[in-house]
Amino acid sequence: MDLKDIIIASDESHHLYKRKPMYSQRFRKVLKFHPPGFAPVYDDTGTYHIRMDGTPAYRKRFIATFGFYYSLAAVITQNGWTHINPSGEYVYNERHSWVGNYQYGYCAIRDKKGYYFHIDMQGSPLYSEKHLYAGDFRDGIAVVRLKNGLCTHIDPQGKIIHNKMFEDLDVYHKGFARAHERNGWFHIDVNGNPVYTEKYLMVEPFYNGQSLVHRYNGEVGVINEQGKWIHTVWIKEK
Repeated sequence: MDLKDIIIASDESHHLYKRKPMYSQRFRKVLKFHPPGFAPVYDDTGTYHIRMDGTPAYRKRFIATFGFYYSLAAVITQNGWTHINPSGEYVYNERHSWVGNYQYGYCAIRDKKGYYFHIDMQGSPLYSEKHLYAGDFRDGIAVVRLKNGLCTHIDPQGKIIHNKMFEDLDVYHKGFARAHERNGWFHIDVNGNPVYTEKYLMVEPFYNGQSLVHRYNGEVGVINEQGKWIHTVWIKEK
């Protein structure tokens, strides 16, 4: 059974496969199934994960449960946020004020002092620095907002990759990242350098070599990876 073919019933009380209920149980709410085949559910006993036959995957109950990623799931306990394995066992002893989902074997968390950093699959910090914010890793690179308020990219060891700082920043997608400075949005390359000189009100990530952008004069169009305007989508009437 392909997990992608499983859908949630309209009342969110159970799962359907080929439009038929997968099990007889009904819950207050269910979420999507994720590998290795568990879904978060909520009923009168609390929140937990079920198998595809609707039976509980373990005995523990939590304040909230989220999907499994890299065979670990985020949960909220009475003492804070943490991760569990498919058996419902805690992966590490620490409790945080928030945890994300594991991506590429790393996870962004916020500690109880309000700082962000990344942990490994055992819950250990990847580096000693702490940040105002930290995003997910993609292809070994993550965005962090440093204590000076500016954003940059780091590697899994916490090392700043290109020493360029921006007011706002996105993760790399196909070799380019969206970046923002005082005069607008643009794209940067892997060295942190602008790909072109123009700044925009908004830019999207590149998709098959092209990006949708919004100019400050109201024009909406498409640019290529060299920043050349190649197609006008819409011009705002004055």
